[in-house]
Amino acid sequence: MRTLLLVLPALLLAACSGPASEQTSSTTSPNPTEPLDTTRAPSISAQADTLKVVRHRHDFSSPGHPDLFMLALRGTDLTTGEATFTITAADGTTIFREVLQAADLEASLVYSMTGPTASKAEREAFIRKRMDEFFADKQFGKPAAAATEAAPADTDQAAWEDLRKRPDAVYFRYLVGKEEQRRIAWSSLRKQVVRLPSTGG
Repeated sequence: MRTLLLVLPALLLAACSGPASEQTSSTTSPNPTEPLDTTRAPSISAQADTLKVVRHRHDFSSPGHPDLFMLALRGTDLTTGEATFTITAADGTTIFREVLQAADLEASLVYSMTGPTASKAEREAFIRKRMDEFFADKQFGKPAAAATEAAPADTDQAAWEDLRKRPDAVYFRYLVGKEEQRRIAWSSLRKQVVRLPSTGG
């Protein structure tokens, strides 16, 4: 009986320590190795670095069916980001895409600066304002090609002549850099966006 009393605590101690230590080691092991998960979404998504997006709907490629104009600035900093300008037709087709740099949006700040330099906060505010005004209604107009306007040498002549016959054809004008006013329009003849003569720059 005395021997049994001495052995019993030892057995209980062994029974309690075995499974408990295994359980502890299996749940608290630091940084357990995980299997590769190829279906998991990447840690950086297309939206993760998006700094600002502006959208505007306006008649352009198909009267009565406004296209979606969008400018999305991505990167780690407003002043060094990359802006993607796209136009998407009503049916979901992307009909135009152009990549601009933050510097293209910021350059005209020099005309409104009150001193020799601008602070980073002022630069960021200017870029935001430029983006907010990028698709202002005043940037759209018609006709895309005036009937009396001569066709520039570096323009698709057939597309230009077709646009001249379409007084309702809409153009979109946007500033790049300090002074370059780019113009684009939808060519029903070519079934694509065409560049019109730029002004300035």
